Amino acid sequence: MQRPLADEIRPKTLEEVVGQRHLLAPGAVLRRLIEAGTEANMVFYGPSGTGKTTIANLIAEKTHKTLYRLNATTASLQDVKDVIADVDTLLAPGGILLYLDEIQYFNKKQQQSLLEFMENGKLTLIASTTENPYFYVYGALLSRSTVFEFKSVPPKEVEPAVLRALEIEKARAPLDWEPGLPLHIATACGGDVRKAMNAVELLCSAAPLRDGVRYLTCADAGQVSQRSAMRYDKGGDAMYDLASALMKSLRGSDPDAALHYLARFLEAGDLATPCRRLLCSASEDVGMAYPQAVAIVKACVDTAMQLGLPEAQLPLAQAAVLLATAPKSNSITAGIGRAWADVRAGRTGDVPRQLQNVHADTTGFDSRQHYQYPHNFPGHWVAQQYLPDALKDMRYYEWGDNKTEQAAKAYWEKIKGKGDA
Repeated sequence: MQRPLADEIRPKTLEEVVGQRHLLAPGAVLRRLIEAGTEANMVFYGPSGTGKTTIANLIAEKTHKTLYRLNATTASLQDVKDVIADVDTLLAPGGILLYLDEIQYFNKKQQQSLLEFMENGKLTLIASTTENPYFYVYGALLSRSTVFEFKSVPPKEVEPAVLRALEIEKARAPLDWEPGLPLHIATACGGDVRKAMNAVELLCSAAPLRDGVRYLTCADAGQVSQRSAMRYDKGGDAMYDLASALMKSLRGSDPDAALHYLARFLEAGDLATPCRRLLCSASEDVGMAYPQAVAIVKACVDTAMQLGLPEAQLPLAQAAVLLATAPKSNSITAGIGRAWADVRAGRTGDVPRQLQNVHADTTGFDSRQHYQYPHNFPGHWVAQQYLPDALKDMRYYEWGDNKTEQAAKAYWEKIKGKGDA
């Protein structure tokens, strides 16, 4: 039986590992730990196909430990006990390195079962996860481990691996390919080296013959790897990273970046997440600098939800460009933040007598309430206390420096007798 290409091309040395230069370049911390043969517990966090299993294999070889692999999606507590039972036996004379893939699927009790053996050094744990370990890994286990983040591999770094895979296939049977094919596959794999290897293997298996030679085309590669260049997992880190990037692009007034991240949501078929972020940005980032943005964005979102994809792209793109190019003000965010902080801290006080419920007016106590109706005064304003006594001098809202808020500020300074007029 022929070995899978992804397994056959798996690196045997650190120099052969594709990507992860921030971890494996000469002098990098993880590389120094591996070269020193350090028996440290680690958590590898990052997307699939970025070298986590490969690095675990290399660490096992360097430390002369017996490597056991478990996948938390299928493993049980008994499987962990079976591995630990081999400690101090002839099956694992140098100790055990347990590579636990997808550790986020282990519950707290299962993760706790590893702690005793991690403490006494009889078991070295390398756990991997595609989700944020600070959310999904038990705190006591994290405190005994070092977290290393693996990143998607750039196409230019995947391309040499694709070329090596093509040469392996070429050695098996005559093979040729269109110019640019290796980079095309490297780009389409979305930073997942394993996916690129699988694409090469699949293409070679289905390649048409030209004069007895298998011939690979970019068109076929596009079909094999369609939609794979984008990582998206609804409810996972990738979704929240994209949502954060969209929000920050809107806030940073970059319409091109805003459209890019919006398009990634649309490609994934997720309308709800960008709609929520667009609605939030209208108040959080634009706010009083352009108050009408809320109504316009709400109309765009409603239209998009009625249309559905693909037409929904148009009103959502309109909303994104509007928010990215609108003047910005966070005066609303800052104001409600300061007010809410006081409330949470217990700084409240009684509602001033003149602002209490109107029932007092209807029972003959109006003279004791002393509420002054602003519409009875010039400019529809009269000086009176609205905040509780304990907070009467507090200022939560501060005028933004945009045209709209400065115009409102000038108006009220004039009405309240603080302006020039």
